Amino acid sequence: MEFEPKIPTSSTGDKTSFAYETARKRWPIIITQAIDDVYRTTGQTDDAAKREEGKKLINDLATLKYEVQHDRALTPIPDDGVSDVATYNQILESLGKPTWLNVSWLFSECYLYRRISTSFALSTHWKNYDIFARQKIKTFRSSRPAVLELAARYKDLITQLRSHSSASEGTSEEAEKLLFTEMCEICLWGNATDLSLLTSLSYEDIQKLQGSEARKKSEANILVNDLEEVYKQLMEAKKAGKKERVVDIVLDNAGFELYVDLILAGYLLTAGLATRVTLHAKSIPWFVSDVLPGDFGALLNALAAPVPFFETATEEEELQGKVPEKLSDKEKEELSFLFQEWSILHAEGKLGLRANRFWTGPGSFWRLVDPNADEQTKELAEDLRKSELVVFKGDLNYRKLVGDGEWDPTTPFTQAIGPLGPGSGINILALRTCKADVVVGLRKGLDEELRAKEGGGGESGARKWAWNGKYAVVSFSKGA
Repeated sequence: MEFEPKIPTSSTGDKTSFAYETARKRWPIIITQAIDDVYRTTGQTDDAAKREEGKKLINDLATLKYEVQHDRALTPIPDDGVSDVATYNQILESLGKPTWLNVSWLFSECYLYRRISTSFALSTHWKNYDIFARQKIKTFRSSRPAVLELAARYKDLITQLRSHSSASEGTSEEAEKLLFTEMCEICLWGNATDLSLLTSLSYEDIQKLQGSEARKKSEANILVNDLEEVYKQLMEAKKAGKKERVVDIVLDNAGFELYVDLILAGYLLTAGLATRVTLHAKSIPWFVSDVLPGDFGALLNALAAPVPFFETATEEEELQGKVPEKLSDKEKEELSFLFQEWSILHAEGKLGLRANRFWTGPGSFWRLVDPNADEQTKELAEDLRKSELVVFKGDLNYRKLVGDGEWDPTTPFTQAIGPLGPGSGINILALRTCKADVVVGLRKGLDEELRAKEGGGGESGARKWAWNGKYAVVSFSKGA
């Protein structure tokens, strides 16, 4: 059984790909931001040994940036005591002597973050330091209007769900299905502009949303939408009276997107579509904004104490003479409601968080079902097989599901995910806004139509329409 696609994959040497732009423009900026972060923290510490080590880490990052910009060869990752280093180095050796600007995009970008992690892991005073933590919490704070609006809507929704579950009259399954679709689509887009979908989210009037302009506009950009199948999957398990119905969510970004993921988790539990939700985080700083366990704690701390979090001026605001607006009593109450809800679910064992090194491994996720995988990966796969649904959030997780292969865009999703498809025992839902070249499951001719639009790539050979998050795919594979 092969655990990488037998077709070409996206390469940093392909001038028509987003990989080409990423390697030459985005990576040097990301490394520079990491250098600035370590420099700032080094300047704030009174510990002389930590300061000296900080200078060495800055030098390591500067060396890495030089290698990327000057197209040097990728070198073996030093052993930091974690078993995945051997896997990275074995794959690197199998690639010959690849250079940064002409190598598999998926492997090299994973290697980039894994190598940064190694520098910190081999230190004494910086082992668990997250170079992206400042950016992530700052981004969440800047989402304040959306956070507050969604908190208010969520409180209303949960209150209504509970009143309906205790009332003798039921709600039509069509209305329940539409509500499920709304919540998943809000989680898919994960940004404030789509909160317009919530404006009429009263449980009684939910069917009115079916023809709303906001829904039509949102759904027009979802190129593949398998949510009806997913709802059927969850409802069948509920009606069958299964005692344990787990939904796993493989997380993507921290901040507002994690907040929205928690909104979805809370909804699934309150609506009875799941009895337990497990969130899967990364173990090391990853692709700048991915969720680490610490980000989950930071978000809950912000909700537990919203006044100091939202009302204390940042350094930038102080320099600009800006004073953050005070929260109203109603806003404080709504944020408190969220914190209490999620804290109770967590305390009751209904909402959990796990990190696993598998998610930050090299290459595709196909290795999840490798019979020769390590015990930790085998245990993870077995747990996911017991789940009613495993939701993979975001662009990178999608790329890893399909191996970042240069698939024909009409290839069925169930085929493109290889051994993770039918027969794998894992029910997979990919919620992905498109920010890379690879895409599958499209109807014939759609890719050409999108390329022909302004900025879509046209005759350049590039699939530029798939680079900026305007379009999305919601793809399901019934593996069990």
